[in-house]
Amino acid sequence: MSQFEGGAPTMSGIGKLGCVIVAVDGSDESMDALKWALDNLKLKLREDDSEPGTFVILHVQSLPSIAAGLNPGAIPFGGPSDLEVPAFTAAIEAHQRRISEAVLAHALKICSEKNVNVKTQVVIGDPKEMICEVARNLHGDLLVMGCRSFGPIKRMFLVREFLGSLL
Repeated sequence: MSQFEGGAPTMSGIGKLGCVIVAVDGSDESMDALKWALDNLKLKLREDDSEPGTFVILHVQSLPSIAAGLNPGAIPFGGPSDLEVPAFTAAIEAHQRRISEAVLAHALKICSEKNVNVKTQVVIGDPKEMICEVARNLHGDLLVMGCRSFGPIKRMFLVREFLGSLL
């Protein structure tokens, strides 16, 4: 039922979606995906006792680690990897909460321009696992995500690395 208008897929033929989950991470691509969903998807309208359709804005925080502000991966210190420093952990958790609040505030500002039912949810964990888990638990009708964007240099190295692994 997807249609193409101006090269971009639309789903204007689909109405009656009960739960559309939009995963956002603050990137331009995720916010563009949110705008696309708001512009192109039609939610179920409230009928009698039924709930109206809802957009769920989902943000996943990485597990707190010293490297969370830079990269969710671990930094090889050469020492025990399970070493926790409470002050660092508390500071990182507070920083991640501020990031989540900013991401959701931006997403809600985008949503405020439309007359739609919106809920927000923040979960902590590995994004690929948590997005799937939330989609299952909420019985989402559709999951919308932005596309990861690589610049031309990084794309060149990734293609070279991929082709090298084939040989």
